[in-house]
Parts: sequence; structure tokens; C-alpha cells
Amino acid sequence: MGFLYLFLPAELSAAAAVLCENCNPSSVSSGRFCRAIVPPSSRGSAPPAGRRRRDPDRTEPVTMDQMAADEGKHPGPDRSDNPPQITAENCYELLEEAKRGGSERDKQRLLGFMSDHYLEVLRSPAVFGRLTAAERELILARRMEGRKVLAVAETCEVLDGSRPQSPQREDPAPRRVFCLHPDSQRWELLTVLPEEVPAKGSGMCTLYNYLFVAGGMGTQDGRSTASDRVFCFNPRTGHWSRVRPLTQPRCQLRLVSMDGHLYAIGGECLFTVERYDPRADRWAHVAPLPKGSFAVAHEAVSCGGALFVSGGSLFYRLLRYDSRRDEWEECPFNESRRRSADMVAHRSLIYRFDVERERAAVSVYRYNTLVKVWLGGARFPLDNPQPFRCAVLGDRIYCVSRGHALQFEVREEREGFLSEVLPGPAEARGSLVPFVLSLDK
Repeated sequence: MGFLYLFLPAELSAAAAVLCENCNPSSVSSGRFCRAIVPPSSRGSAPPAGRRRRDPDRTEPVTMDQMAADEGKHPGPDRSDNPPQITAENCYELLEEAKRGGSERDKQRLLGFMSDHYLEVLRSPAVFGRLTAAERELILARRMEGRKVLAVAETCEVLDGSRPQSPQREDPAPRRVFCLHPDSQRWELLTVLPEEVPAKGSGMCTLYNYLFVAGGMGTQDGRSTASDRVFCFNPRTGHWSRVRPLTQPRCQLRLVSMDGHLYAIGGECLFTVERYDPRADRWAHVAPLPKGSFAVAHEAVSCGGALFVSGGSLFYRLLRYDSRRDEWEECPFNESRRRSADMVAHRSLIYRFDVERERAAVSVYRYNTLVKVWLGGARFPLDNPQPFRCAVLGDRIYCVSRGHALQFEVREEREGFLSEVLPGPAEARGSLVPFVLSLDK
């Protein structure tokens, strides 16, 4: 199982992860909910500001008063009678009532609820389909508000080669997610991955300020097997929930978000690709990778409305997917013949990082997606460079390992590693997957 790390304000460090009833279809009919997952270090501590620790046995909907108290974002009601309870099913009717009654405070509170529970609202034609275009834009914009922070999840990489026939002994401790506080530069615990989430060989990415975890290697009947399960974490509520499974199990896949969709690319012995539509809550196959191009231990990124895949079993090849034409094409080869550490996009450029331990350096290659040419590589000396993964935040690419977080600045007037090296999450175990989330102000 994997951990996520985020660099956040200290008051968020005690956040607990809750696996909601959507994680198990049988729990819906039985009325049972999954138990809250609280890291040992945070048991007995106060909940973080702006987020209340959920009671796992609590099943009633959230009221307006509770929203204002729990989220700390919306003002309390301006009337003394008991406010109606808010759910994903009745929020639109309550919004219309608030608009007819002229209550701006209640209107903003309801829009805030829709923003905090965006995926539930998006999947409901009776709600999202009846909102105006301005209201749809507003609830999404509000969801993305807040301070963007660098976060990492603890995972377990699958070793190169075939899947083991019997599960390897793993650390039984739950995997965590941490965030880096931009002021104190300390890593704080954000959440814990539920036990049901296979952290080994899974794909992770963010969409609509949710963290999604798909596929991976689980255990069934005492044997290791690829998983088709998909989960998401909502930082606005602190809840984990289950999403529609993949159409086929995948391990060592890459998960990428683009244009409001998720793409699950490749995996062990797979060249297929599937796309998730969050509004329809459905996965569907798209054009597979070119013949002979199954992708394992590869890197994938979206840039300029297209997907790019390289590295791993693809070696130095760079493939581009055009979603409008639903087809893949070969891009110019990269001069590097090394296995890349990671590949990320910033504006119209793709940055590929190669660790050269024998030369104590990191090589950085740039690909211009507009003119379709590689712009040449630059080598940056680094003492004892370690394998890392990357995430883009503003005009910096953070190259994160357990030991430290390097900062690669990408400005027009300057590109290169900054001298300041941030600390890595000292408590982290396994491999780290970095990403960016927007947290409450």
C-alpha cells in the first residue's frame, strides 16, 4: 500500500482519510460505512483547521450549519430555524429556493457545497445538467481556489521483470500522503491510503483537485495479480471513494489527466489505452499504442491538448496521442539513450530528466511541442544524484526523492537548478509520486 506526502500548513497535518460508502457497493444497501483511517501519529489530536474529522458511523447528510463549521469557508445561516440538510440529490432544489428567496448567503453556501462535492454534482444530470454555464464555471473555479502545495504519495514500485507468482513480503504499515508547507518547508501528513488501494505499480494523477489512484498490483487467493480498481481522494472533505473500475486490470501503468478526462496508458504487457469520462462515470478504450509499443515503466504527460509517452520499455521513443483524431504518431527521437527519471510539461515544452550517477549529473532535455523539435540537452552537476520523480508548481519543476527536493527553475531568462535544496519527507518509505493540490485558504 502507498503513502502520499504533502507540504502543507501545520494545522492540516492531522487530517484523517475516510473511505466512504462508495468504496464498497455492498455497504450502500447495508447502510454500513468504512471505518475512518487515522494515522497513529494523529490519533487523539485535534482536527486540522477548515476540516472536521468524520465520524465513520455517521450517515446523515451535511447541513448548512455543519458545512459552515466543518469547512470554515461559508458564513452561518441568517435565520434561527433549523436549516435544511444538504445532499447531492437536493442541492439544486435548495439552490433554486435560495435564489427565489433572495438569500445570497444560502446561495453561496450551496454553491460551496457543490464545489466541495464536485464529482458527485458532475455525475448527476439532475444537478449539473440544470446549472447555468456561469454556475458550472463558478463551482469549478471555487474548487481550484486556495494555496497550491507540493504533495507526495508513498508507493511501492514493481521490480523490472515478470510479476512474482507469490506476493512479496511488504511493509504492513499504511502508505501515506504528505504535503510541503511553502512557508515552514516542513512535510506534514495529509491523508493515508486506504488498505483497499494497491500502491504497488499503480498510476496516480490529479483532476479537478482530486487525487486519483488506478490499477496496481494486489493480492487475490494468495497470488499477486493486477488490479482494475480506481480510487480518488477529495482534499476538500478528507474522504476517499471508489470510482468506476478500469475495463481491464493494469499494473505499472501511467495515469494522466487531459481536457477533463483521465487516461490509463499501457501497463505490464499491455499496449491498450483507456479514457475515463468523470461526468458519465465510464471508462472506454481509445486508440492503442502503435504496434510493438507496449509500455512498461514509461513516463507520460499531457501538453497542449495531446498526450506524450516515452521511456521505460519504449526507451528513447516519443509517442504523441491526438485525442481529436484518436491516433498515435511518432515524434523525433531524443539523443539520450538512458532511462529517464521523469518527464513533465511546462507551457509548450516537455522536460525530460535523466540521472547520470556515474557522472554525478542530471541531464535535462527539452522538446518543443509546437515546432516538434528537441532543443538539445544541458547537463547539471549534482553531488550523488538519486532517482526522483517530478511535479510542476508555478515556474518550478520539483524533483523529489526521499532525501531531498531539487528545484529546477523554468523562466524565459533562466533555466537551471536552484542552489536551495528542500528537505525530503524524512519519514517516507518506498518510492514517492509527487503532485500538486489546492488546499483551503
